[in-house]
Amino acid sequence: MDSLWTDRIAAGALGMRSSAIRDLLKLTTQPTMISFAGGLPAPELFPAEELAAASAHALAEAPLATLQYGPTEGFGPLRELVANWVGRLGIRAPTDQVLITAGSQQGLDMLGRLLIDPGAPVAVEEPTYLGALQAWQTCQPHYLRLPIDEDGLDVDALEALLASGVRPRFLYIVSCFQNPTGVTLAPERRVRLVELAARYQLPIVEDDPYGELYYGGQRSTPLAAIDIAMHGEPRYVVYLGTLSKLLAPGLRVGWIVAPRTLVDRLVMLKQGLDLHTGSMAQAVAYYACRDGLLDRHIPRLRALYGERRDAMLAALASERALPVGTRWTRPDGGMFLWLTLPAEDDAEALLARALAEQVAFVPGRQFHPGGGGANTLRLNFSHSGPPQIAEGVRRIGAALRVHA
Repeated sequence: MDSLWTDRIAAGALGMRSSAIRDLLKLTTQPTMISFAGGLPAPELFPAEELAAASAHALAEAPLATLQYGPTEGFGPLRELVANWVGRLGIRAPTDQVLITAGSQQGLDMLGRLLIDPGAPVAVEEPTYLGALQAWQTCQPHYLRLPIDEDGLDVDALEALLASGVRPRFLYIVSCFQNPTGVTLAPERRVRLVELAARYQLPIVEDDPYGELYYGGQRSTPLAAIDIAMHGEPRYVVYLGTLSKLLAPGLRVGWIVAPRTLVDRLVMLKQGLDLHTGSMAQAVAYYACRDGLLDRHIPRLRALYGERRDAMLAALASERALPVGTRWTRPDGGMFLWLTLPAEDDAEALLARALAEQVAFVPGRQFHPGGGGANTLRLNFSHSGPPQIAEGVRRIGAALRVHA
């Protein structure tokens, strides 16, 4: 009987693997555990009162739209609000080119279902976002891995790939404060990347959940805005955004901005997945944001997360147990930094010892679609306060001493 269902699992689903991050979250609920593993916002900054008020407004002012089935494309006022929000970034697209999703993760899943056949080439940064790799497991793509450095994607490497005649279905890129490394694509590379997209007819999926979380300077211009500036409309870049990192991940509200023909296809696909993103969540998001909550709340996030990033950088700089040659990124925003140990070290072995010391992180191998990155790890700094960050880094040092 055990094989009744397992013998019938589709070929594409046989290779599915559980997310290392989700598995670690089960362990990190222990009160004594300090977790640098998940990409978790700071819970003390959740705008609970504003969201409660928004829920009451939604039920009082629009009970049918809040509680009834809704259009697959999304709650109309929320789509308009998102169109205006991204329009301020230069992503000037009409409301009918905005599709509301259940978080940007659903957007990734839908794009994979729509664009990836088994064996199809998909270009990605290496390392890249684990959630995208997990979303596309059953699609069975062939990943074309492109290196990154402190200025983001190596556009020279991409150009060489395209010039050789290889034609990816699309390029996937986290353009700001990349997950997992924290690096951001440099301005001159952004322009050149969109120019390459036009020259080689390369679609780009731009994932931008962290762009507003900058801790100095100004916001980077999205690739989608450069695309629209060059061509007058969304043409080569599909843009994904979310409220998960800006308000609360529990809302599960994200969006896709895309050419109209692609939106039409995505709508048909979404009808078979969930009919529509939850009406209540969409209505709460709209009523919370219509009076400027995002403009009031995001500066609080920047101030707190910038302090926590600085605390983690300082803790790493002062931790004497880190092996000689250890290096880490110094992100200008976002939620993560990337630590590289000497080549002979193994982050997965270190994790086992770190968990014994009551501290968690994500080994870097998880972010490499073709293997590799054994001596790397991702550290999240948004969820823990400075004292916990200092103690957590000390515990990682203690785990390293055990190995030494």
